Amino acid sequence: MANVAIIGAGLIGRAWALVYARGGHRVRLWDSQPAQVGQALAFAREVAPGLAQAGLLRGRTVDQLLAALEPAGRMEDALRDADYVQESTPERLDSKRRVYAELDRLAPAGAILASSTSALLPSHFTADLPGRARCLVAHPINPPYLVPAVEIVPAPWTDAAYVERARSLLAEAGQQPIVMRREIDGFVVNRLQGALLHEAFRLVADGYAGVEDVDTCIRDGLALRWAFMGPFETIDLNAPAGVRDYAERYEGMYAGMFESMTRRVPWSGDTLNRVEAQRREHLPADGLAQRQIWRDLRLMELAAHKERLRQGRELP
Repeated sequence: MANVAIIGAGLIGRAWALVYARGGHRVRLWDSQPAQVGQALAFAREVAPGLAQAGLLRGRTVDQLLAALEPAGRMEDALRDADYVQESTPERLDSKRRVYAELDRLAPAGAILASSTSALLPSHFTADLPGRARCLVAHPINPPYLVPAVEIVPAPWTDAAYVERARSLLAEAGQQPIVMRREIDGFVVNRLQGALLHEAFRLVADGYAGVEDVDTCIRDGLALRWAFMGPFETIDLNAPAGVRDYAERYEGMYAGMFESMTRRVPWSGDTLNRVEAQRREHLPADGLAQRQIWRDLRLMELAAHKERLRQGRELP
């Protein structure tokens, strides 16, 4: 069991708290706005029964999970005896630098300092820290207690031993680490997601397809495979002799598309107006919150199904 400090208990921090508590760790939560900690604990009480019913508490009871969560009145209280720190404060570089200076000063010397940032490179806010070798990014896909992939991104000076410790702790907590060898803007997830979104906006902007047709392509097409396989396994299984066979058969087709896929369409103006109008036809703005709840319940069902597969309780 590790002592985990959650620094920043908003939307992402509270979700991380569930991950580490159900992983058997002791979790202390701190936020510069104390009300956020209370809201995070209330959120845990609200969602834990559903996770238990879906079999997503990794063998723990609701009471055990909630007992593992402890509010901290001061940052130094949260960091006391911490083995691992998950920082989830606002995405502002100046703020990250200030927070990390405090974390490096207050946290025990051997504690891992991991940021949830989705856009800031770790080298941009850890360069001047005496303990920079223990700093890295652990970027989740929200909500991490239902979507297990997490990107571990080292700075150029991050010690490999800290990367491995972070990978091990996250894996033992039930996450699926993506261990990057070096940092790059967007990491892995947002680079892949961005490539797809750019093409989706292009198809709509140039009048080739409507918003719902693009969503159908993913929701009722590609995503059915992607829920269980990545792109390389997908093409490995989509040609009789595997990935080399696929590349030899279809590289020319994809190469022919490439030039038309390099022009960027702005996500604004007429294109955004069209996308928003078509989305609001399918989902009025006042239905967004309820649909987000619907999404999380569907993710819970899928996560439970995949967990049963991992445990060998269903045929692969």
